[in-house]
Amino acid sequence: MNDEFSRYFDELIEIIKTLRGPQGCEWDKAQTRDSLTPYLLEEAHELIDSIHENNPTKIKEELGDLLLHIIFQAQIATEAGEFTIGDALQQINAKLIRRHPHVFGTTKVENVSDIKKNWEEIKLKEGRKSLMDGLPKSLPALLQARRVQEKAAQVGFDWDAIEPVWAKISEETSELQEAIATRNKDEIMAEFGDLLFTMVNLSRFLEIDPEEALRQTVTKFIRRFQAIETELAATGKNIKDTSLEELDKIWNQSKAEES
Repeated sequence: MNDEFSRYFDELIEIIKTLRGPQGCEWDKAQTRDSLTPYLLEEAHELIDSIHENNPTKIKEELGDLLLHIIFQAQIATEAGEFTIGDALQQINAKLIRRHPHVFGTTKVENVSDIKKNWEEIKLKEGRKSLMDGLPKSLPALLQARRVQEKAAQVGFDWDAIEPVWAKISEETSELQEAIATRNKDEIMAEFGDLLFTMVNLSRFLEIDPEEALRQTVTKFIRRFQAIETELAATGKNIKDTSLEELDKIWNQSKAEES
């Protein structure tokens, strides 16, 4: 299995070298780190979609597509004399061993909480000045909020029960209503953000992924809205000319059928 993996891995590296080489593809040769970024993000999201669908065939395909972009980025670095894919692999191997002293060393842990705490402490020893360092700014906001809260919780900066979270939601809701009354867009924006942030805190205590919860709701909305479009198309009606009352009626019918 290892020999087979090495053969295919090396083959992929050689294919990308050829595509970037003198006799290669003009499109591939023209690519830069920045130009490839949108495709890298697209492939990552396609992999996530296939995981959500629990489709092993698609997961296999999307893993390959994502790996292509990883090797592509490494090849650009190799051409610039910066580093090779081997250097990247060596670094991640060393990092994983260093950050798992309870597996590769003598550190004792009692639970997952201890493991996470050790992980963050090790990262600080590696040169980071804050627990919050290293979070990608491009992360979706809900996910970023979740990760920020998890990091703070690992050092004890967190509620110890769900009841104060409910109280905080009520507080933030009231503050948002007050801000809306002022009609000050900046205040409304700030208070709306605070309420969302607190809702993410609630998701942690409920042990659900806020990004996934919102994704499911968006998918549900699309499905029910398309049911409205289908119903109106069957009767020859234009959605723009249909009353909100009738649209709500079809919406509720679709909702009832799902139940």
